[in-house]
Amino acid sequence: MSEKKLTSSRRHHLKSLILQIAATWLEQEKKDLVVAKDAYMAEKCPPPDLSGDLMETCKKLNALIEKIDEERYDLEAKVGKADKEIEDLKIKVVDLAGVKKPALKKVRMSADAMLKALLGSKHTVNMDLRANLKQVKKEVKEEPAEAVGDWRKNIEDKADRKKMFESA
Repeated sequence: MSEKKLTSSRRHHLKSLILQIAATWLEQEKKDLVVAKDAYMAEKCPPPDLSGDLMETCKKLNALIEKIDEERYDLEAKVGKADKEIEDLKIKVVDLAGVKKPALKKVRMSADAMLKALLGSKHTVNMDLRANLKQVKKEVKEEPAEAVGDWRKNIEDKADRKKMFESA
């Protein structure tokens, strides 16, 4: 099966389509939350019954407040416990999956560049090997000039012989 590469216009179209779908989902979620909140409030907090004595109404309201506070603390403890369990599970997942190392690209680097990468730009070490070298003077062997002979001298001698043959 051949896979076609997405063109930029097609990618842009798909991206905008996905964003549009996500926006509609977010709007729907907001509406659902409002409806759920209204239903919860109607169930848990009915309109107060003000018929009767003021003291009785205050006692009823205080009893409702205490009940709601207990529920809130219980829920808060449950949420804290669930968060701790989630963190433990995340750690277990990381331990089981292991850390995936990214594929490294083969890069040719000079020794200076590698030291800069490892130690940072502040700790640069310039390894100028030529600076540490001492200059060595070439020893000239003094051989007798007559034994080796100078090539210019040889040519001049040959020229003299030629003249000798020509003049004779």
